[in-house]
Order: sequence, then C-alpha cells, then structure tokens
Amino acid sequence: MTAALVAAGLGLAPSTASATDGPTKPAAQGPAKPAPAGKSKTERAAVQTWHSPAERTVRTVQGAAGGKAAAPKAASAAEGNPDLAISLGGASHSALGLELNTKITSADVTLEVVVDWGDGKTDKQTVKGAAEPAFAHSYAEVGEYQVSVTLTDAANGVKAENGFMYLTPGSDFTPHAPTRLLDTRDGTGVKAGKVAARGTTRVKIAENAKIPADVRAVVLNVTVTNTTTDGHVTVFPGKGSTQPITSNLNYTAGQSVPNLVIVPVGTDGYVELFNGGWGTVDLIADVTGYFTRSSSSGYTPMAPVRFVDTRAGVGAAKGQVASRGTFSTQISGLKGVPANATAVALNVTVTNPKQAGHLSVYPGGDQPPTASSLNFAAGETVANAVIVPVGPDGRISVFNGAWAGTDVVVDVVGHYAKDGKAAYRPFGPFRWLDTRDPGSWWPGGRLPARGYISQWADPEAMGGEAYVLNTTVTNTSEAGFLSVAPSPFPWLQNDSPDAPVPPRPDSSTLNWTAGRTVPNLVQASGGEHGIINFWNQGWKDADLIVDIFGAYEAY
Repeated sequence: MTAALVAAGLGLAPSTASATDGPTKPAAQGPAKPAPAGKSKTERAAVQTWHSPAERTVRTVQGAAGGKAAAPKAASAAEGNPDLAISLGGASHSALGLELNTKITSADVTLEVVVDWGDGKTDKQTVKGAAEPAFAHSYAEVGEYQVSVTLTDAANGVKAENGFMYLTPGSDFTPHAPTRLLDTRDGTGVKAGKVAARGTTRVKIAENAKIPADVRAVVLNVTVTNTTTDGHVTVFPGKGSTQPITSNLNYTAGQSVPNLVIVPVGTDGYVELFNGGWGTVDLIADVTGYFTRSSSSGYTPMAPVRFVDTRAGVGAAKGQVASRGTFSTQISGLKGVPANATAVALNVTVTNPKQAGHLSVYPGGDQPPTASSLNFAAGETVANAVIVPVGPDGRISVFNGAWAGTDVVVDVVGHYAKDGKAAYRPFGPFRWLDTRDPGSWWPGGRLPARGYISQWADPEAMGGEAYVLNTTVTNTSEAGFLSVAPSPFPWLQNDSPDAPVPPRPDSSTLNWTAGRTVPNLVQASGGEHGIINFWNQGWKDADLIVDIFGAYEAY
C-alpha cells in the first residue's frame, strides 16, 4: 500500500517496521520518502454539515428602527440593491472546528461581511458585489452556538442577515463512579440468562444511573464470562447504526475477558453487545464515564508514565496486594497529572496472581464498587485499560477481589480536567492495521520480535491529540507484551535505512501467552509528529490488529 488513505477524516499513511534487537533477521524498513500527506480539511468528508438558504435572509433598511423615519437614501434601498441576500453552508471536519462558505447575491457595490460565531468572537471581510467569501473558526468549548452573518451595504443603507444553530461534533467527558449497568448472570439491566450464540443484548445508557438523556458516548468496561467456545464481542450503538465488522474483545472457551470500550450511544439511548461466538456467554458492562456536548472535562494525552508497581514499591508498598486488600495512590499533582484532574486514563496490569480473581479501580475515598476493572486467573498476567474518576483527595484506589495476593502495575496514559482542551469525536470504527493482511501496510509481514511498527496519522489534517484504538495480538507462539507509544522522530527519520532507534517503552498495553488472542483498548497519542509506534516486546513474531474508534481533537 503506497498511497495515503483517508477514512472519516483521519489521514493514514503506510507503516514501517523495525526489528531493533533479538532475532538476527535484518530490520524491515519503510520507503525513504517524505511522509504522505492526508487530505486537506476542505477535501475530507465532513462529519456534520449545515445549510441556510438565501431565502432565509432577513433584510432591513438602516435607520427604520425605533420609529424613526428612514433617510431618503435608505428609503429607496429596495431600488438600490433589491436582491441583497446570502446563503450559508457550514461543515465540520473535527470536534471543535467550523468551516463556513457563503454565497452573496448583490448589486455591484462594496459590502462589509461580519460573521458572529456565537462565542463572543467575530470575523470580517470586505467584498464587492456578488462574492463567495469563506471563513473558518475553532471553538474553545463544546456546545451549541448561534452563527450569524450580516451584510452591510452602506451605499444603499441596507443590511441582510442569515444564520444557523451550530452544534459541535465533539463532546466532553464526565466521570462516573464505577457502576454496573448490565449483568446477564443476575438480570441486572436485562432479563437473566446467557446471550445466545451470534446473539445480541442491549444496555440502556441514557437516563440510567443518572446518565443524562443527551449522552453522546459512554465508557464501559465490558466483561465476557462463562464461555463455552471461542468467539468475540462487538459493542456498537443502538438505533441509528449498523453492526461493524470490528471486535472489542476476543475470548476462548472457559475464559473471562474484560476490555474497556468507548462507544457512541444510539438514538434510542442504548448500546448493543453482540456475541460473535458459537456458544452462549454471560456479559457484564460497568460504566465509568460518558460524553455530552455540555462543557465538562477535556482530555490531555501523556506518554505512558508508571505510577504503581508493587513489585518494586513504586506508588504503593512493596509486595503483593493482599487477599481482599486495597491500596490507594496519589495521582493528582504528580508526574504530569494536574492537581485539578477529574479522571485519569490508565493501563492496569495484574501479574503473579496466586489465585483467580478481579481488580476494581475506583476513586480515592470511596468504598470498593461491585464493578470490576479486570479479571484474571492464577498465574496470568492481564492488562486492561481503565478510565476512573480521581477522588476528592487526588487519589485512586485499587481493590484485589481475589482470595490470594497479586502484584499490580498502573500506567497513566492521559488525564481529564475542566481546562483540558481536547474533545472526543467518534468515527468509524474501521480497521487501521492488520498484519495478517499483506495489503494492510508496507512492506507487510508480522509484528517483528523485539521490534515495532509505526503508524502515521496526519495531525495537520486531523488535529488529533490522541486516538481511541482497540489493539489485538494474535497468532502468538510465546509469551510477550505490547507497548504503544508516540514516536520521538519525524517520519523521514522514522523510515530511512539509517533511522535512529526510538527508546523502548517501559509500559505495557497488553500481555499475551502462547496461542492466546488478547485485546486491549488504548488511548494513544501521536506525539509531536503524529506517529504511533506499536512495539512487540516479546522474542517471537506476532500478528497485530488495530481498530480505530475515534479521536480527541483540539485546535
């Protein structure tokens, strides 16, 4: 694949792979050429559009208001410029941006064009007669804004105005205490009973557990359990959408698998969970936050930072978390997380567990919830993405629900705050990378052992601060783990034969054992250069699948 792809406004480019140590095979390098450019904002398909035809123009004669007699010149304005009007077309390609195109009908006179964006800001242009001036604006906050355009014909003493109500495509995050919305085992949210093979169950989101009716998307921790065959689960919006071909989590017979999901809510206020296996399963869904178009908390990505490692005594006492034990750790005001953080995006890993169990991650100062953040079996190393509110004390807590000890690792990948600038815009989902498909990336092949694949997302065309991805590793022959981190180098350095080797990340996104297919959600930043590196930290090649669900955007 040598040409850039564009899907749902995201500029995509060919990947490159690098084997940095371990196997003796030569490093696979990408083409030594400039980074392919994504389409410009005007070329990309709009995610929302608005139109207000010229017929909606309100035309007024200056000087006629307030009961005063119009000046002679103004009184004859109908003869001077009788067809003065303007049609408007608006398009958004991002969470907070609006591009405005206009078409003016007018006599050949000088006109002042003033755009009022509805947020206290205006733009002006001066044109002559019939013209088509264009404008662009970025909003600082999500919400609804009255956009109006006014033409002033001073020569004829007449004004014309048209406008429309603009609603930002992006939405802000509101943290929610972990709460169970669905459990098919006991009838929470639905009638009790396992989900049939190739069957679907629904979860009510809007106006449930104090989630508002205008919710746009929701953060759910979805767990599949009591499985009897291999399969997968796909989570997608309710009414108004179709089931995508992507998956959110994969499972094998007898396995309990959790994964975090950020999914738009259907027009009916529900989301759907599809069981893609040929056997029945139980499904559980716990909410930890939601997105609306009301100003709340914006997102700021971080390069993954380790906050807790009980093996080394980082952020908690050294030694395993005891059976049914809890620890709390300071989050706000440390290692780049601001003091006013309302929630944090984490990757939580359990390792060396003595028995099967679960972890619950929750705000500091609260009691452990019934909701779980990840499930594990004895001896397993399991990672899962978690978005959790920060407690009033600036801390989060972790509860070990097992009856034996385990080690816990917590990496912070981003934070939400009232002054965070990035709003979330879902799109797709679509498959961004699949190493099983020879045409998915250049030069093709599997994710190399001790190496990485670079994926480039066009930050100029997109404005993405971070991307919501579902990563899945499959066809594994040995244990290993995946790391996802922004590239410190631009594309030209990244894919040249003598490219510098980026530092190997310390954090893990997901862990696997031989023969297992393992998914995990990651909120990944492209960093300064818009390039994301996917590292195979194992000693054997593996296949990697990346599905993209949306982006956090700010301008």
